[in-house]
Amino acid sequence: MDLWLKTLKTNTPQEGFELAITMSRKGVAYTQPSAEVRDQLRSAYSTDADSLTAASQVIAINFQTVAAANNYWNE
Repeated sequence: MDLWLKTLKTNTPQEGFELAITMSRKGVAYTQPSAEVRDQLRSAYSTDADSLTAASQVIAINFQTVAAANNYWNE
């Protein structure tokens, strides 16, 4: 297993958002480990508004997690 998530701490909200995207993408890869299958499915979900909205929701939830771990970047 690749240990890629060493911390939720980031220096900026932008870095936190990028981490949230990475977390979301890794979640998909864990759920469907076949890159070939993911590539086949991409054409269907990439043009479906409901699928894109659901993907955005997952990213938003992950961003909430990262933001909370960073104390919302407040001093």
